Amino acid sequence: MQDALPAFVLSSEAPRTVMNDSPANPQPRTEAPTPCDEHPSDEKLMLAFSQGSAEAFSELFSRYKQPLFGFFRRRLADASCAEELTQETFLVLLRSASRYEPRALFRTYLYAVGFKILRAHRRKTIFRATFVGVRRASQDPATHDSPDANLAIREAFAKLESTEREILLLREFEQLSYAEIADLLHLPLNTVRSRLFRARLALHNILAAPTPQTVAAKLAEFEEHA
Repeated sequence: MQDALPAFVLSSEAPRTVMNDSPANPQPRTEAPTPCDEHPSDEKLMLAFSQGSAEAFSELFSRYKQPLFGFFRRRLADASCAEELTQETFLVLLRSASRYEPRALFRTYLYAVGFKILRAHRRKTIFRATFVGVRRASQDPATHDSPDANLAIREAFAKLESTEREILLLREFEQLSYAEIADLLHLPLNTVRSRLFRARLALHNILAAPTPQTVAAKLAEFEEHA
């Protein structure tokens, strides 16, 4: 991921603070970070950005550029496409900052935006493949440059049911809580727990299953000692 996005967009798209003499909304809100706040939360930073702080957005970009790129890269074959969608997600964040309300964790909000962009990208890819004749790229991460162990894991992930695969990715790689996953995927909390257990069990069984190579090796070993 390149670091150019904040410098490219902040000068023209950072939200401006609107001056208003009317009383502020009395609803409780997360306070913006103060100068003595050395490690402000993501939520405080996003609130500060929504009020016009370019520095707050730069800090959020620094914190989440790699995790968000990894989120897309694990779901797409093309690294350049993953980078493009990462930047698109941050652009959406920029454009909608004035409407931000800290109702949930910032990362839940961020990945929800990422999911919408990913779904739109997949719909566009399907449309192009169906009606324009553009060959559809695999939605799974590229595997041609992966070591054998990583390749086996990626192939095993690809065999999981789609929802269970998504739950497992969100839990193991994005490290989201059960509640965050339930919120993102619009599933009951108990469903997330049970399907995560099933996904882990299925992945274990797939990885433990003998491959043609291991079977051939066992047969050769048996014939050698027969």
